[in-house]
Amino acid sequence: MKNLPSVLLAFFLALAGTEALAQISDINSAINKAGRQRMLSQRMAKAYFQIGLQIDTERSKKVLDSSVAAFDRQLVELKNFAPTPEIKSTYLKLETSWLAYKDVLLGSAPSPDNGRKVLAISEEVLATAQQGTVLLEKRSGTAAGRLVNVSGRQRMLSQRMAKFYQAGAWRVTDDKSLASLGVARQEFADALLELASAPVNTPQIKDSLELVKQQWLFFENALGQKSGADKRALLAVATTSERILEEMEGVVGLYEKLPK
Repeated sequence: MKNLPSVLLAFFLALAGTEALAQISDINSAINKAGRQRMLSQRMAKAYFQIGLQIDTERSKKVLDSSVAAFDRQLVELKNFAPTPEIKSTYLKLETSWLAYKDVLLGSAPSPDNGRKVLAISEEVLATAQQGTVLLEKRSGTAAGRLVNVSGRQRMLSQRMAKFYQAGAWRVTDDKSLASLGVARQEFADALLELASAPVNTPQIKDSLELVKQQWLFFENALGQKSGADKRALLAVATTSERILEEMEGVVGLYEKLPK
């Protein structure tokens, strides 16, 4: 059982890599991948902070590297798929922010000074990725499209919460970080209730959401622990954020397959 998180992470990385390589087939697929870009913007920052904190270092490096590669691939796909000039322009803007972000993430070994830059740029990249996802959801105009967006945003929130927690432990946060963590926690809980009440939910989706709910209890408990010289709390956030992310990936995939 001790190796379970490693197995889960390896499975997710393989899954994300496979899906990222597949071409965008329809609008729901585009919303899914656009939403995953939001998540990756936060996951890369989380992994960067964990490397700086020396928390699960080798696995955090793999998370960072695989996330950078997935973001690169999906950005190309989303630019190519863009069905309107406004969406195309959004992804060209995202590309500019992404190049600056990637340079800070990979340009040198993690340091607190660069960590502050990572925190700031991750917010900029997230904002533009969110804009692209919303535009694609509006383009779809369907209930399924909205559910793909809302469930996909849960992936981002899982990584956003972990990002702010680890940034706080490394003391690279800004004045807004603590409040942003609290907002993300509330938004995740509210969206979980919205998804659970969706009338189109199949028995499989209901079961998957129940698993997410169980993982959310573990993740909330980890986020509630105070970080300090004992790194167990930091490791708990690192591992539980990955577990809830994997569960949410499954849920988004189920919503993506709903009838258009």
